[in-house]
Amino acid sequence: MVLLAGPGESTDIVANYLAARVPDLRVIVEDPPSRVRIARRRARRVGRVAAVGQIVFVGALVPLLRRQGAGRHAAILDTSPVDPTPRAPDHRVPSINDEGVVDLVASLAPDVLVVNGTRIIAPPLLASLTCPIINMHAGLTPRYRGVHGGYWALAEGRPEWVGTTVHLVDRGIDTGGVLAQSVFDVTDRDSFATYPLLHVVAGLPLLGDQVDRALAGAPLEPVPAAVPGGGGLRYHPTAWGYLWRRWTRGVR
Repeated sequence: MVLLAGPGESTDIVANYLAARVPDLRVIVEDPPSRVRIARRRARRVGRVAAVGQIVFVGALVPLLRRQGAGRHAAILDTSPVDPTPRAPDHRVPSINDEGVVDLVASLAPDVLVVNGTRIIAPPLLASLTCPIINMHAGLTPRYRGVHGGYWALAEGRPEWVGTTVHLVDRGIDTGGVLAQSVFDVTDRDSFATYPLLHVVAGLPLLGDQVDRALAGAPLEPVPAAVPGGGGLRYHPTAWGYLWRRWTRGVR
């Protein structure tokens, strides 16, 4: 089994969870993309003004929210059966879409491949894989594709749609068949800084069930989505958009 991931706490949690179930797990972690490249990509997708607002939000407000939410973050870890111990990857690559990654994954010959927090997988790597590819997504697809689905559900006034999806990976962005979904409640102590951890905690049992099925040779069968589609891809909020929703709707 192979875990293809970006760096960060969620990858450590997912890797430790899977390693406890699968003795021959191999972890490939890519380096984060440059901030300049991210900024340019955002400007192309959402326009320069919105991109500036997102950069200000990520650079100034998110660190503040993380400091304010440190106690709640620790409490979630203490009361959840997850292990955030840093885990050294078996392989480190500049990008999962580098040419050498196709050969690397082929040499590992996985029966199932799990994706967590990576760039969008390019067609050459997808085409080279014959095993199931599973992703755990922070949001209920198809409505909340992209990033921070739980936050956007709250921003739309739909707290009952805050949840995690485990789905198959295809060539689209979070468009693969839904395998399982789980909703969860947030508290008044939670915020943008703690929603991602809640998504991971809620999704791990779903991910484990699907990994077990794949390794047993059982088919991974998509199920009906719990929520309707619509809304397009979700991105980071702008700084002013976040502050407006927090002041007017209490969405933290």
